[in-house]
Amino acid sequence: MPIYVQHEVLGRIPDVFNAEAIWQAPGLALFSRRPLLRDLLERCPREHRGRAATRCFSHVTLMLPQEEVDDDYHLTRGNRARELAQTLTALHQKDFGDLLGSDQVRYDVLGKEELAPGEVEVRFGHAVYLPAPGEKALFNVSVSRDSAVWKPVCPVYPNQRLALIGGSESAASYVASGWPFGEDGAVLLLNDGPDAQPVVQMRPKDAFDCSFDASQGHYVIKSKRGTVDGLGAPARLLLKITRSSSAPPLAPRPAADAQSTAGAAHDGWNAAARPGSRPASGSGQGSSTGTGTCTGVGTGAGAGAQASPRPAVWQARAPMQADADLTAIPQPNRHPAARSGETDATYAPIVQRQRASLVALALPRLSRYRDTGASTLEVPFSRALGLNADPAAGTAISFLVNDSDELYACTENGRQRVTAPASFTPVDTRAIRLLPAPPAMAERYCATLCLARPVSTAIAAGARFQFGRSSAALSALRVLDSPRFLNHGQGEEKGSSSADRIGLSRNAFSFEAAPQGFRIGRLSASQALYHLDERLEFVASIGEASADAPYLLPAGHHLVAGHYVLRFDA
Repeated sequence: MPIYVQHEVLGRIPDVFNAEAIWQAPGLALFSRRPLLRDLLERCPREHRGRAATRCFSHVTLMLPQEEVDDDYHLTRGNRARELAQTLTALHQKDFGDLLGSDQVRYDVLGKEELAPGEVEVRFGHAVYLPAPGEKALFNVSVSRDSAVWKPVCPVYPNQRLALIGGSESAASYVASGWPFGEDGAVLLLNDGPDAQPVVQMRPKDAFDCSFDASQGHYVIKSKRGTVDGLGAPARLLLKITRSSSAPPLAPRPAADAQSTAGAAHDGWNAAARPGSRPASGSGQGSSTGTGTCTGVGTGAGAGAQASPRPAVWQARAPMQADADLTAIPQPNRHPAARSGETDATYAPIVQRQRASLVALALPRLSRYRDTGASTLEVPFSRALGLNADPAAGTAISFLVNDSDELYACTENGRQRVTAPASFTPVDTRAIRLLPAPPAMAERYCATLCLARPVSTAIAAGARFQFGRSSAALSALRVLDSPRFLNHGQGEEKGSSSADRIGLSRNAFSFEAAPQGFRIGRLSASQALYHLDERLEFVASIGEASADAPYLLPAGHHLVAGHYVLRFDA
């Protein structure tokens, strides 16, 4: 594997702001002198033919002891650091001018706490890039361990070709927070310009699985070496590439170009499976291979791309004739009806079973309930993505609403404010979706939290039941009926009142299964009830409804009462 980042520490520098002392040692004692910056650049050319260098690196980062940099800023407003960068730039252009071509020489001087007095750290290489003054970022890269808390890693600029992301500064150009794979692995990001999708590759390729999750818009990276995290689960890293708001939008491609590109990418990924071949870079297809290479379409990086008005490959099929032979779908066997007395089979009547399921939680606006003293409502989930009511059990992710109606996703890596719509995959199972509250419900609710594992219970037919804080019916679905989830005061201490006291009446509504659906009656004048369809889209706000004049809820639709989004199935 090539070295993408050259990293060296120069020692015994009497004055770390002396450019000549960093660039080249005086005298002609070639075999006794220690290598300095000029020697390193000469020994590690960017391109070479045989033993002769044909091109050298032009972007260099210098790191000085932090105390020296602080003193320079206090005494000279950073003037010595600027003079150091300018002098080294001039020396670089003078000694390597014939190997630069059209490249601009750029130096950057930073401080580093770990360096001892008299030490200077230098970094250059294929994956080291310094932006020009005023150059705007093209992409922004962030990482996460749980899809909830995302931490920025680095920007990628239009003229930057490579970026190497890892867990150590000595081997990578950028360090990812919480890197779980040790110092051996790294993510190599290839940028082919503003009009191309970025390509993500793993180094070493055979040690990682890298795939693009189109539904979540990020890459999922896992180690093949059995690395596990602190909880014993396989270690993984999520990587997201988003296009900068200042970047120009991607130009739409003609349908013919899109078709040829898709075909080339398909051939490239097939070739990647053959020994001795390499995939086509920059293909822009959402694919992954076992070699640790993955690219994606539909990521935040490609948000500006416009789809072709006509599909490049699939064309509309001609309408089928009425007498067409539909043999693709197997037909059930039809036997003639048995006549009376010709069979001794016993037939039992089919009993219809109705069910009610808790499929989502409507997160309330706590600002409406300040008089109760509630400061936060927190909903935790276990690693199985079930609602976790046990404080001693491990929590994979939790969602918190404060009295300012701000919504946060919390994990062991910290907490981050989120907005709906969003989706979270804290573990490699199902996703937890966060939907915005419908406009008609936005006065009471800030978001709808869809459960990855709905809770269901059977409903007996032919009877009318009630739902509320004091009702036994469907009590298994009132999962927030505990002081565990509601916090009070600045110390966030748990209160003694149930979270159901916010928004849910003692007797909220009545329900009864009917052939047309479910008859809903409103039992409390202060209880807000909302009807959502099978896709959780708002239908109506249920006003006057009683046992004599009930509201008919179709089977498969949802009813919102308090925190609970209930689906009634026939």
